[in-house]
Parts: sequence; structure tokens; C-alpha cells
Amino acid sequence: MLTTDDVQFFRANGYLLPGEQMFSEERLARLEEIFNDHLAHKGDKLSDELDTPHYRDERLLEFLLSDEVLDWIEPLIGPDIALWSSHFISKDPFTGRATPWHEDSAYWEGRFDSYDNIVTIWLALENPSTRENGCMRVIPGSHLSGGFSPNYVPTDMTEQTFHAEIAGVDEEKAVDFELQRGEFSMHDGRIVHGAKPNTSPVRRTGYTMRYFPSSVKMQDVPQNEGWSIWLARGRDLAGNTYANVPTPAR
Repeated sequence: MLTTDDVQFFRANGYLLPGEQMFSEERLARLEEIFNDHLAHKGDKLSDELDTPHYRDERLLEFLLSDEVLDWIEPLIGPDIALWSSHFISKDPFTGRATPWHEDSAYWEGRFDSYDNIVTIWLALENPSTRENGCMRVIPGSHLSGGFSPNYVPTDMTEQTFHAEIAGVDEEKAVDFELQRGEFSMHDGRIVHGAKPNTSPVRRTGYTMRYFPSSVKMQDVPQNEGWSIWLARGRDLAGNTYANVPTPAR
């Protein structure tokens, strides 16, 4: 589905906006139903804290391991693909917190032996994702700096979704990821990105789906304890342990 030019653009800029629908209307509506199930049973969690919902709900694997998704991922990371994580992120009307400037890779330091081919899909659910309701924003090309910026400073988590942000980001360079319902963006795990708060009456909901090449080794470190990954397509190339592949007898 991606052209050579698309892949080259992603390599240079760290993101893509395909302008396409990921799923059929029927499948999209089913995914939105699942999201609302999780939202209704979130307990004391905030609406932007519904992390790894596929651990608790196998219905989501139907989407995460689907050809509709993996056919977009494969041109960027190759045919041997592992599912790393997923996350429902919902910013409530008027009160949805801002997401500070950050690199995803900075929160994963030590968890992998390589970070240069981790790709996230951000899928808009229920409503468009716009500047007014706090769409995602990126700094093009910032992934080429390596993904571990030194200049993080503390944030106020009553207003921000993370405890730290990158200081001194030139917001004039930011690209806003405005998406229609069912459209998606793709970004490199090392790119500097964030989002403004939701100041509109429209809820902003996204489902992130994150993948890496199976040639990348998930390290045996405390941060990965209890973490599950799935072999989404192809072969394991690094000796990882997968939730959906039986462990060989010893």
C-alpha cells in the first residue's frame, strides 16, 4: 500500500499521513464498541490511561494482527513483525489533558537492543482528530537525533499526561495530524511529538498500535517483566518469547 516515495518520506521525516481508512465501516464500528466497553469499565483510571487493553480483551487481537494493519507496517519494517503494544487514548471534552513533547523511545530505554524501526499507528475513533480537540503533533525529522533527548524537565500531571517533557521544542516546525474518523497516522518511535489539550466539546479518541521487527531483541530487564508481545507476521529472528507462539520444549 505504501510506495517507494512514501517509505523514503517516512525515513526522512519520521511520519506518514496516508489519508486512508484503515478498516471497513463495520469493522471500525466494532472497534469503537470495544473501546466504549473499556471506557465504561475503566474504574478510577483517567480516559487517557487505557494502556495495553489487548491483554484483557482478546477481541482486539482481531484488529492488531489483521492484514489491514500489517500491510501498512510491512513496507517500513519488513515481513517479520512483532506486536509491541496498544493503547486507547481518549481526551474528554474541555478537560482532556495535554500530552507534553516527548519521544516514545525515551520511555523504553533499556527495553530493546535497537530502537530505529519501531512504528506506531494512531487510528482516529468516533470523531475527527483536530487542532481544537488536541490532535497529535510531531516535529519532522526529529527521530534522526536518536530518540533520547537529554533536556527533559518535570511537568504538572494535572495538566499533562506524562511526568516530563522535552524543553525548548520549536513549535513553529510542528505538523498537526488532523484525521477524519477511521483515518490513521504512522510515526517512528523516536520522533518528538505531543498534543495540546482538548478545548472543544468533541471527545478525541485514538487507538495506538505499535510494532517492531522480530529481529529486535526484547531485553531481559525488570522493565519488561510481565510484558507480552505477539508474533504478528513472519518469523522470529531474535529469540523473543511470544504470547501466541508455544515455547519450544527443552
